[in-house]
Amino acid sequence: MAICFQSPSKPTCISPSSNHYRPNLHARPSHPQPLLTSVPASTPLKTHLHFSSSNHYRPNLHARSFRCNFSKTLTADPQPVFTSVKSFAPATVANLGPGFDFLGAAVDGIGDFVSLRVDPDVRPGEISIVDIDGVGNSAKKLSKNPLWNCAGIAAISVMKMLGVRSVGLSLSLEKGLPLGSGLGSSAASAAAAAVAVNEIFGRKLGVDDLVLAGLDSEAKVSGYHADNVAPALMGGFVLIRSYDPLELIPLTFPSDKELFFVLVNPEFEAPTKKMRAALPSEIGMSDHVWNCSQAAALVASILQGDLRGLGKALSSDRIVEPRRAPLIPGMEGVKKAALEAGAFGCTISGAGPTAVAITDDEEKGRDIGERMVEAFLEEGKLKAVAMVKQLDRVGARLMSSNLR
Repeated sequence: MAICFQSPSKPTCISPSSNHYRPNLHARPSHPQPLLTSVPASTPLKTHLHFSSSNHYRPNLHARSFRCNFSKTLTADPQPVFTSVKSFAPATVANLGPGFDFLGAAVDGIGDFVSLRVDPDVRPGEISIVDIDGVGNSAKKLSKNPLWNCAGIAAISVMKMLGVRSVGLSLSLEKGLPLGSGLGSSAASAAAAAVAVNEIFGRKLGVDDLVLAGLDSEAKVSGYHADNVAPALMGGFVLIRSYDPLELIPLTFPSDKELFFVLVNPEFEAPTKKMRAALPSEIGMSDHVWNCSQAAALVASILQGDLRGLGKALSSDRIVEPRRAPLIPGMEGVKKAALEAGAFGCTISGAGPTAVAITDDEEKGRDIGERMVEAFLEEGKLKAVAMVKQLDRVGARLMSSNLR
């Protein structure tokens, strides 16, 4: 049985025999681990990934997709390249209207930071969460138990993949995203932690492995879905083509086009599990056909850089949004206000309560945001704050490091 000692002054670690966590390096992971399938570039929808020379993970954007299959945990016990690293992972907008659980986008300028260091006070092969800080009530609500923390779970998963046995690590989490906001808060923590562990040992794993590590975390918190953690790690728009095996398709929005997300976050928490429980177990054929056509239109609009088409599709979900919107006070009025103010489209970001609208002009985005904030107050009696952010095309990345 694992033992947890919670103390405001001491780091929390776990293990079956002590208050530390030691990954079981012989245990088979609960989800398939990846083997990157490398095939000729001419083969449709199966290709490889590569890393750029900069400090982030970039899929091959000329590739049409990549697939994650089975792989073995690395048997070598890697030695750290750095004594400490700091990583960042951005916020994300999942679903994008009709793309429930299979479409997501990364948002520039907001996200979570993870600081990781080799710690001689932590037993070899173990990880300790020593500090949690950030916006809202993150420090009070989040556990320092690595098994109950999104960052901790993802870090443990990467340690298992790498076969870490000879050094102990301590982790600090800085939350830039509010909990239960619909902005991929848990995924940002998981992605930043996965990158940090991988970087401190010399970046031995690919982005596909890190997505699976993030999925281990998401599965324990909000469900096995990659529409937050995949764009958080990869940047840009991402389509999840398949979960078994995991297959991800980066969708490249044209670099010469302007895209701004208007994000309006009310003072209201919408836990993902609760919002998922509101969804129907069955849907009618007409709604299925409609949502499929809108999701296809949304993907085409992304690739073409057609913001009007993107906004129209974003606003057209007939399955998920109609069930969730009534649970967010004022949401229907907020959407109406955004469209009347000139937004190309508006929907719920992820599970909510954040509302997201899109436009092609930053100043116009501020005006749209003001109208949405007013609508939340008038229609839902909720205070809210608005942000206008661009698409994050980079994804999770290393921010700083110290060599050994």
